[in-house]
Amino acid sequence: MALAAALLVAAPGHALAQVAADSAMHACRLVSFFASATVAIALALGSAQAADGKPNVVIILADDLGNADLGYRGSDIKTPNIDKLAEGGVRLEQFYGMPVCTPSRAELMTGRYAMRHGLETLVIFPSHTYGLPTDERTLPQALKDAGYDTAMVGKWHLGHADKKYWPQNRGFDYFYGNLVGEVDYFTKERGGVIDWQRNGTFINEEGYFTTLIGNEAVKIIDDHDTSNPLFLYVASLAPHAPYQAPKEDIEAYKDLPGDIHRQTYAAMITALDTQVGRIVAALKEKDMLDNTLIIFSSDNGGVTNALFATGARSKEEREESGGVGLEEKPPASNGNLSGGKGSLHEGGVRVPTIFYWPAKLKPGVVDEPLGMVDVMPTLLALAGSEGSADHPFDGKDIWATVAEGAPSPHEDILINVEAFRGAIRKGNWKLVKIALLPGKTELFDLSKDTGEQNNVADQFPEIVADLEARLLAYAKEKKKSEWIKAQPAFLGAQGQTIFDPDFDIDDGGLPHEKPVLPPS
Repeated sequence: MALAAALLVAAPGHALAQVAADSAMHACRLVSFFASATVAIALALGSAQAADGKPNVVIILADDLGNADLGYRGSDIKTPNIDKLAEGGVRLEQFYGMPVCTPSRAELMTGRYAMRHGLETLVIFPSHTYGLPTDERTLPQALKDAGYDTAMVGKWHLGHADKKYWPQNRGFDYFYGNLVGEVDYFTKERGGVIDWQRNGTFINEEGYFTTLIGNEAVKIIDDHDTSNPLFLYVASLAPHAPYQAPKEDIEAYKDLPGDIHRQTYAAMITALDTQVGRIVAALKEKDMLDNTLIIFSSDNGGVTNALFATGARSKEEREESGGVGLEEKPPASNGNLSGGKGSLHEGGVRVPTIFYWPAKLKPGVVDEPLGMVDVMPTLLALAGSEGSADHPFDGKDIWATVAEGAPSPHEDILINVEAFRGAIRKGNWKLVKIALLPGKTELFDLSKDTGEQNNVADQFPEIVADLEARLLAYAKEKKKSEWIKAQPAFLGAQGQTIFDPDFDIDDGGLPHEKPVLPPS
């Protein structure tokens, strides 16, 4: 308006003054428009820059996936979408999970060894009442503090009997899936109880587990407000037992060598691969893909011992649901790696892992020893956040190793330590120690013996001594196993008597018992 007044004063005549006034008013409107537009653009750029500075993160975790059971690893199981991640991302070929589900997920969610939580032994059974200690600051909590929207779909398995352990009370804004270790893929039942919820409310919902969590993941991406970065954790149940898939998917593998379990297992992996493709497509459609780090991995290796492929159910339930009988051969393959789920050997703990972010990462292969504990400190470094001083990370920021090929930041990696066994890796050397009498010590040079066929402990006593000392140092720091506290029968009739009184034994029952779930 000041510009209009000046033009009116300067104009020599009414008509010209009017023209000048009209022009001035138009100019003012243009100035106002461009000023508003500039502010809007600046705000939009500010939001985009904030998101760019903190990448979206999508973690896709398979369950009991065989190390050799992906297309890019030479399998005849069709996984074109995971293969694309492998071809366009960084493949971590010496990445360690844990022998079984619960401890691996605990390490992923905390960046700390499972032995610090008392979760180092086996898994949380449906009738157990313990969970990931609530004083642990989780990955979603830390990312939420850094401005992220956090969501999870799929299997939790870090505590179910008390709501304080539930995902939505451990940092996730939104949770859709199941709490216990496994459910029927179609009914979502375990022990006659439906364990399927949306954000705290149990629901009875038709559909196949893998497809449902894929649907939900896509919806979360579609509905996401991109002014905030997103952390999405997609925790697949597949291909964990019981081996179940839609009939048409199994039929597609009718010519696959092997029995019905192998064909169903293959169908389950392909169903997971389909959802991986849908998630990537949704990120691209939302224009989020260029600023998203996708991590694909598995909690542990594939099952080679039928004890770990029963579906943790009674004989009758296994026969009805698709679990493998104790006398049958499980369908997973870990290639030339020794052992499988439950084992400290490479087949049980070395898991196929991919970091995919084409805008920041060049395709490549990393052959440095890294582990599940490294995910949280690495993501927090990318997000500009930190862990808790009173709960220091065991993991390291491995971004330089992933992005630039730097050496592993670990001096040693604890694979696991329990009351009766442990394993540790330093450089190319790996020690496996069985403490149950008469005991056993194994030393492997993984640079020459990936399949752990040649125990060289007798040839390198100084290396054995060093690794044993490191393993013992970790053992002295570990919490007492919550699983052994809940399962004295694991050690037979003397289980109640061999522990100190303060061990606080509380028998939690057996894996096929009814889940302890509070009402929603």
